[in-house]
Amino acid sequence: MGVATAPAGLTLETISSESAFAALGEDEWDRLVRSRERPSPFLLHAWLLEWWRHYGADSELAVQVAYRGDRLVGALPMCVRRRYGLRVLSFVGGEDSSLADVLVEDDQRTEVESALVEHGTSNGHDFAELSGLSARSRFVQALGPSRLSLVERSEAPVLDLTPGWEEVYTSKLSSKKRNHYRRRRRQLAEAGHLEVEIARTPDELDRALDDAFTLHELRWNGRPDGSGFATPVGRRFHHATARALAPLGVPRIVTLKLDGQPVAFHYYLVLEGRMYVYRIAFDPSFGRLSPGVINTLDAIENAAAEGATRVEFLGGAERYKVELADRLEPLCQGLGLACTLRGRAAVAARVGGIRMRMQLKRSPALRRFYFEGLAPARRMLGRLT
Repeated sequence: MGVATAPAGLTLETISSESAFAALGEDEWDRLVRSRERPSPFLLHAWLLEWWRHYGADSELAVQVAYRGDRLVGALPMCVRRRYGLRVLSFVGGEDSSLADVLVEDDQRTEVESALVEHGTSNGHDFAELSGLSARSRFVQALGPSRLSLVERSEAPVLDLTPGWEEVYTSKLSSKKRNHYRRRRRQLAEAGHLEVEIARTPDELDRALDDAFTLHELRWNGRPDGSGFATPVGRRFHHATARALAPLGVPRIVTLKLDGQPVAFHYYLVLEGRMYVYRIAFDPSFGRLSPGVINTLDAIENAAAEGATRVEFLGGAERYKVELADRLEPLCQGLGLACTLRGRAAVAARVGGIRMRMQLKRSPALRRFYFEGLAPARRMLGRLT
């Protein structure tokens, strides 16, 4: 753990070992997460610690923390990863980061943010690749707009649940659409005994995750899946994080079952009255009956009944999300902070490549080519990098 110079009364430290990060007060860290305008469950101490334990090999931990006396007043979860043969500065959480940011108490904001960001971006890296930044990121504001290129990666629809689920559902969906979904639910029920299970406890979540992995593999069979959700390490990571977060009341898995067999799952996280959609999948053999959408409606209804007042869909603007959402609050990838010539070349190549892929995905014909025609090449590139 390193100590750096800081403004008067402020102590900056760099946590560089898993044991030191594990020993850091979880309650203090999570207090900073919960105080944010968009408090991200993917910044909770338990989530970050398990991500590091499962995905941190060959990387260097560089978590920045700021103290006034014994009180933690700011934090910045960073690491340096080996990618493309270069040292790449990233958030702990990597590509799975959503709403990643600098964590600071509101009354300490300007001074502490600037000190943490300046110290945290001085790690001897080639360049920075930072996933999950919001357009109003405090990290970006403290850094300054010229040092980081922001590329929009997902539209991240948002739904306000304050009026209550029944009112929202009625106002968002036409009577024709509501009848359509009622008919689909009835058709599913006619095929067997239909039930909805909600997993909250560690043991319930373990069982529900096993069903979720099975459905995820069915849904993505034969198609490239960049999530890593059902890989061996992904399975171990999600079992560990679900067990670690269950005592905090954060994870939920809503599973739709037909005659005891899972046909759809919806995995979401709840924090400070917000529902964060994380992973969903359904059995494609039932695809014509829309089990995924039916299960999503059940999941949102359950979250609203438990007090959620906002849904963060994250991800892209799929039709079922747009039907329900009030607006888009996009998430971006930040590329920049190049400290070497190789780093500058990598940033230019990455920004150009990402923008080209986004253009491909916006065209129906090119989207099909991207997902299917280029799949073998993308899988090979993934293995090489």
